[in-house]
Amino acid sequence: MAVLSVDLACRRWSDLGIVVLDRALPESPGSRELPAVVACEIVVFGPPGVDPEADRGPIDPENLAGRLNHLCAVRDIRILMLDGPQAWKSRASGLEHARSCERQLNTAAKTGLPGMVKPFTYRTFAEFCVDLYDALCRRGWRRLDTLGQPAQSAGLDLQSQRVLVESYPHAAWRSLGLKPLPAKRRARVSDLAEAYAALRSVVPFTTNRPPNHDQLQAIVGGLAGLALEEHDHAGFRMVGNPPQREEGHWREGFIVLPVPPNRPAGLRWIH
Repeated sequence: MAVLSVDLACRRWSDLGIVVLDRALPESPGSRELPAVVACEIVVFGPPGVDPEADRGPIDPENLAGRLNHLCAVRDIRILMLDGPQAWKSRASGLEHARSCERQLNTAAKTGLPGMVKPFTYRTFAEFCVDLYDALCRRGWRRLDTLGQPAQSAGLDLQSQRVLVESYPHAAWRSLGLKPLPAKRRARVSDLAEAYAALRSVVPFTTNRPPNHDQLQAIVGGLAGLALEEHDHAGFRMVGNPPQREEGHWREGFIVLPVPPNRPAGLRWIH
């Protein structure tokens, strides 16, 4: 079963990276012993309506949630990876400015108590992401919240539940032993080509079109979702603490990262 991975953006639809990841079985009978290639289908969401100026305004999280939910329903997708904070920091965490997962991964941006972020320019994006998670939950999804049941796919009942999983592409590259793709504003065409080739050397994959920066980030972030969906406990690791409601807001949450294939690491829980 496929998973959907999204490199989020809140200002322009053209900045979204949306990719469906699935396994493509080898066509040749003699290659059955080889690892199945990851087939990546790049999906493009244009701005609603026909007005070309519509792509210049902020994305409405309710609108995006509806379109992502519809795509997942059509494709029978039950794991949705989102590159953005799902919640705020817990007051009881002992950390001053960040969630546990952000502190452990040393993320560039930090999500503090509700409405508080570092740097301050991150606030619009953080609030957009939390609103998007909430909008998807109103449509029947839930934040990944299970701790410590690896025998049942990390406790996920994928036959009856649809799960939102937070990704972090920058850390996903490092988790795979690769140099992270530079930030979009600084990345050159050569950087994109180098990262694409390096990722394919670790995880064989195909794409239906050459990926841009946002789409390549969605691919690397989504690999952990495939491992989750396939019950491959050695293929991902979870960082952080379970999400919980506190003072009317969602707090904390896991970030899930891919682990290189053929390097058994077991299911690693980091608190």
